[in-house]
Amino acid sequence: MNILIFLVILLVLVIVHEFGHFYSAKKFGIRVDEFGFGFPPKLFGKKFGETEYTFNLFPLGGFVKIFGENPDEENTNGPDKHRSFVNKPKWQQAIVLFAGVFANFVLAWFLFSFGFMSGLPTSVGSNIAGDNLKDINLVVISVTPESPAMSAGLKSGDKIVFIKNDQGQSTTYISAATVKSIVVSSKEIEIGYLRGKNPDINYTNITPSLRGGDGEPFIGISMDQIGIAKLPILSAFKEGMKLTLFVSKNTAVGLYRLIVDGLQAKGSFSAVTGPVGMVGIVGDAYQFGFVYLLSFTALISINLAIINLAPFPALDGGRLLFLLIEKIKGSRLNPKFANTVNVIGFCALLLLMGIVTYHDIVKLF
Repeated sequence: MNILIFLVILLVLVIVHEFGHFYSAKKFGIRVDEFGFGFPPKLFGKKFGETEYTFNLFPLGGFVKIFGENPDEENTNGPDKHRSFVNKPKWQQAIVLFAGVFANFVLAWFLFSFGFMSGLPTSVGSNIAGDNLKDINLVVISVTPESPAMSAGLKSGDKIVFIKNDQGQSTTYISAATVKSIVVSSKEIEIGYLRGKNPDINYTNITPSLRGGDGEPFIGISMDQIGIAKLPILSAFKEGMKLTLFVSKNTAVGLYRLIVDGLQAKGSFSAVTGPVGMVGIVGDAYQFGFVYLLSFTALISINLAIINLAPFPALDGGRLLFLLIEKIKGSRLNPKFANTVNVIGFCALLLLMGIVTYHDIVKLF
């Protein structure tokens, strides 16, 4: 079931992204030869007008085959050259390349906005929804690998509703400060939590460990006060835009830091999640409710947009960089050079995807 949901989400994101390229190309009179979901080899396809719509074997991406995107003699000087991407003005080429990314940002905005209209989980400290937050709970945001909390079975999304120390003292007021104070002063604690849609409280005992740096007891979770924000339509779209911009900024900063750490040999694949890991996350989001799944889809859409903007060959950002270079130098890049670099970039991306997928599988064991 998780795999099916993940593939549906991926299908939606790919269709939206590629439709951005497709629609803008059509608007500028550029010929589009193929609209494909997944990577070849082709399984089946159907042609409508001049465009063939295909489904391919590997459902981990998609593409539109735009006439003239990879320059050659036919699309540069052939009989249909006036409909070739490469012969269009640079500003039109740039819009076509950016349109896929823009479509993903718009999708994220609509998903976040719909979430706010339906009731979106929101941090109390975000000030996004003002005084409109209801059903506020202390929620586990993340669990440190190989920590006492992970050994005790706590997961992201769990709502902490009860806590008791080894002296038998308990409290009904649960906050992050309360949990931290009890963890620091106790040898063992009992935590009661709610998970997903199940109304029954789960209980687990956790023995804090000593942190390596300062010797302070910890259990290995990060927490936040989360409430449900339900807004009217206009406010929902306004806050949806603000949240989209906020997430986009943080995603770009995170990607930049990941690249810098990688270049400095400080990075780790444990910080990266590939398709296999995404399936598990989709399953968790689905258990917590449809709105969580919408929010997760919006996050993936923004990540897809930001990654595609990276100035790397074969990505939209790499092609935009080539356009900028051509504009500065006043002439086209050698088609063989540009095509070769894009092929190398594409192969590098496939290799990276394979490595990340391997690490995802290793994490399962």
